[in-house]
This record gives sequence, structure tokens and C-alpha cells, in this order.
Amino acid sequence: MGKAERVKAVLAALDAHYPFEDKCYLNYTQAHELLIATILSAQCTDDRVNIVTADLFSKYPTLEAFAAADLAQMEQDVKSTGFYRNKAKNIITCAKRLLEEFGGQLPYSVEELTSLAGVGRKTANVVRCHIFGLPSVVVDTHVMRISRRLGLTKHSDPVKIEFDLMKCLPKHSWIRYNHQIIAFGREICKAPKAKCHLCFMTEFCPSHKKSPKAN
Repeated sequence: MGKAERVKAVLAALDAHYPFEDKCYLNYTQAHELLIATILSAQCTDDRVNIVTADLFSKYPTLEAFAAADLAQMEQDVKSTGFYRNKAKNIITCAKRLLEEFGGQLPYSVEELTSLAGVGRKTANVVRCHIFGLPSVVVDTHVMRISRRLGLTKHSDPVKIEFDLMKCLPKHSWIRYNHQIIAFGREICKAPKAKCHLCFMTEFCPSHKKSPKAN
């Protein structure tokens, strides 16, 4: 099976099993809260981030409150998410810049979003998907792992994977693919060992054909 055929088969299988999957796993009510939650999600589980932000967003209810936060206190507030010193500094710096240069509104271009402290392409694309509804490929750990297993990319660098997926996936499927792959990764194609005996894509999965245990 060629790559183009495999892409069609993968998307059809995902649509059949996750037809309504459009969930954001990070909790938020305001646009800037999603940005902050995604910054915190680096090297941290969504569940842990949601526990932290439940108190964090109550303590700092506005972007102005984040901008005025004490750094030492913010470090304690986000400590359990890991890399808390950098995350705390980036959150405060990011909030200040949003207020000073963007009028308190999130920009929507990748270039402007990634110019903010602590914001890489993954975070920028999460915001573009969920806040602005713009077609974007979010490369998290699930998308990295599973896209490689499915033979849609050979790279391990997130940016290279993003551009590979942008080339091989139809643009209208980018957002849906992100959501579906996360659901699939949590349920079946786990790390480090996939549940291939439960998988609905084994017939066109190169990794399964190489080894029933996947890689």
C-alpha cells in the first residue's frame, strides 16, 4: 500500500471509530487560559495541568492578574507541572506582552504566537485550532508516536513531523486528525507498547507488519 492510499485508509478508520472526536483535553473558559494551560502541559500530563489550573485560574482570574503576579508565588502555584521556574517566568512575561503589544487579545498567526514567551509551534497550533478554528497540525507525544508507527513520517523532530503531516493529510482533516489520534493513543496505540490486538488499523500499519508488538 502506497502512502497516499495509507493516508486515506487511516483517515477513514479514524472517522469510523472517532466520528465526533473534537475534545480539548485542557480545561479553560477564556482564550488566554488555554494558552497558559498549554504552556504548562509541556512535559506534563493534561490531567495534572487541569488539577493545577483549577486553582490557578481562580487565583488569577484575568490576564492582568497573571501579568501582575509575583514570580516566586507563581513558581509555587505551578510547581507540580515540572520545569516550574521557566514556566512561571514565561507565563508572566507572556501575559505582560499580550497586554502591552496585543491589547490583551491572542494573535492568531503562528509567527506572532511563537514570538510569545514559552510558546512553541505546538502551543501556537493548539490555540489556532481551539480558539480560532484554523486548520493546524498539533504535534504532541501521541501524534509523534502514532504518525511514525503509521508510516506517515520518519522524523522524530516535532516541527519536521508537523510539516510532513501538512503535506500528506488533506487540510480539512488536520484538526480532526489531532483529536482522533489523541483518543486513539490513549485507548489503543499506547507507549511504550501498543495494544495491537485491539487495533482497527493493523492491516495497513507498517509497524504492526514489522512486529506484532509494534515499536
